[in-house]
Amino acid sequence: MSENRALQRANILANHILRSPPLPSSLSLAREVCLQYSPPELNESYGFDVKEMRRLLDGHNTEDRDWLYGLMMQSNLFNRKERGGKIFVSPDYNQTMEQQREITMKRIWYLLEKGVYRGWLTGSGPEAELKKLALLEVCGIYDHSLSIKLGVHFFLWGNAVKFFGTKRHHEKWLKNTEDYIVKGCFAMTELGHGSNVRGIETVTTYDPRTGEFVINTPCESAQKYWIGGAAKHATHTIVFSQLNINGTNQGVHAFIAQIRDEDGTICPNIRVADCGHKIGLNGVDNGRIWFDNLRIPRENLLNSVADVSPDGEYVSAIKDPDQRFGAFMAPLTSGRVTIASSAIYSAKVGLAIALRYSLSRRAFSLTANGPEVLLLDYPSHQRRLLPLLAKTYAMSFAANDLKMIYVKRTPETNKAIHVVSSGLKAVLTWHNMHTLQECREAVGGQGVKTENLVGQLKGEFDVQTTFEGDNNVLMQQVSKALFAEYVSCKKRNKPFRGLGLEHMNSSRPVLPTQLSSSTLRCSQFQKNVFCLRERDLLERFTSEVAQLQGRGESRESSFLVNHELAEDLGKAFTEKAILQTILDAEAKLPAGSSKDVLGLVRSMYALISIEEDPSFLRYGYLSRDNVGDVRREVSKLCGEVRPHALALVTSFGIPDAFLGPIAFNWVEANAWSSV
Repeated sequence: MSENRALQRANILANHILRSPPLPSSLSLAREVCLQYSPPELNESYGFDVKEMRRLLDGHNTEDRDWLYGLMMQSNLFNRKERGGKIFVSPDYNQTMEQQREITMKRIWYLLEKGVYRGWLTGSGPEAELKKLALLEVCGIYDHSLSIKLGVHFFLWGNAVKFFGTKRHHEKWLKNTEDYIVKGCFAMTELGHGSNVRGIETVTTYDPRTGEFVINTPCESAQKYWIGGAAKHATHTIVFSQLNINGTNQGVHAFIAQIRDEDGTICPNIRVADCGHKIGLNGVDNGRIWFDNLRIPRENLLNSVADVSPDGEYVSAIKDPDQRFGAFMAPLTSGRVTIASSAIYSAKVGLAIALRYSLSRRAFSLTANGPEVLLLDYPSHQRRLLPLLAKTYAMSFAANDLKMIYVKRTPETNKAIHVVSSGLKAVLTWHNMHTLQECREAVGGQGVKTENLVGQLKGEFDVQTTFEGDNNVLMQQVSKALFAEYVSCKKRNKPFRGLGLEHMNSSRPVLPTQLSSSTLRCSQFQKNVFCLRERDLLERFTSEVAQLQGRGESRESSFLVNHELAEDLGKAFTEKAILQTILDAEAKLPAGSSKDVLGLVRSMYALISIEEDPSFLRYGYLSRDNVGDVRREVSKLCGEVRPHALALVTSFGIPDAFLGPIAFNWVEANAWSSV
């Protein structure tokens, strides 16, 4: 049947060709009449030192990043393919879920053999941690599934053992984890509880007769859910569970449990199910876990904060349950740190592709028979992409700053790291999703094609807005922390110290009523307007909560009623922190072209943030005329940043092979010869 149909179609096509009228002799088929790809480098110049800018942007371990890029490009495991005369490496998203999972593990083994993970858990100190973060970021640029599998194993399972555990756990588990003899996962999230970790329903009791803990999943909503690595590969897991000792609930604690043997067989008293196909990250085997009277040794309690003696006595130096819970949660900040950073590298990939395409793709003519215009020479296209580029630059510096305070953390800085990482994780992941959507649209139909990456990355990174804390919940946590700091300082009549609130010790900034171009681009004006917004929103928020509490409402209820103010405040705090980091980066540069261009980028970030936030108009920080001035200045800045667009994305330092084919010779990549 299929052969007859093919023959019939061939006959129809032959008759069509034979009956077609001859081409007019005046029509030339010379190659000149066809569109040809012209590399942006032929017409675009670098107005500053892109290597200097890249070092500033990456912040650390540039050579280590390039080493890992090279390892990936050398191996066929990373799906090397030729398009348009260039080699590209990217996952084959057309593979089945099972195939993606298996190739992800093969890539992990390859990188293990090359020594990529050396020192990731057994090393110590800021330098070792920064190298680990840099290499994880490169893995995420190649494939989010790869970085998530590594993140779960090293940063969740591994860090839990390292920071929740003590010497006995370190000696038994850390080296084996680093060498992948043990494959770990992290069972915190449940079907019924995600962000609310305190509410998890898994229950663990202690049996003093045998010296064992007994873990149970008491109901279906207590099943562990979305556990990366659980469905297929993990041999062990960290189990977060309520600990019940002699009828008293001591709160959430962490335990080590084996879920598979060396052959991959699921252990007795454990049930595992697959979470199934997802909108992205199908190289990660997310699973569900039930525990049925699972017995584990007493020594498997991670006991840096609390312990249970052989005879069943609960012991902890931290008596307050809230403080004890906070001590358990503090080490988990690394998850938000890595998510915030990887979101920015994802946005960089999208922007590098979309902007390079817009510097070679043309559409429409301004005059009859005139040349078609480059996409990026349209003011509307500049408006779509260049403010996002400026934001990505500013947020890149913020992510670097977050990493630095994380690797140099002390018990005194844990609170600040929690607050800053919560705000940045939310703002940066939202920014990434917005950026990828705009890049997808900016490249037209080519953005729908998987190999061009920008569309595919949306599904791959969408989960970042909700895992390791729902973004809206995180922003409310930021506001609650600011509220507590404000109330504490006012109550003790002490000056503000920390969380960037020192500006509130000075008088309220007064903004000029008329905003000229030079005023809008002035760093002091930008700092003043961001500080004014944060200060006013914090005072409004605390006042509203106090009024409700005065009428008998609880503090938590008062927070909930004022959720809109809380989210505005969280955004104001985070955007001000981001502005400060790009100002700090700018200050590191000597006078010259790089500093000048970064000054343009910083002003673009500040002004587009003002334009996009209704708070400036809603609460009267700026007038309607002022907002109009800001809008016009953003458009003006777009025109000034436009000549530097290629240099700015080149400064990302992402090798050509890690971008999509449309970033380069998109004509040749789609030629018949490539079919």
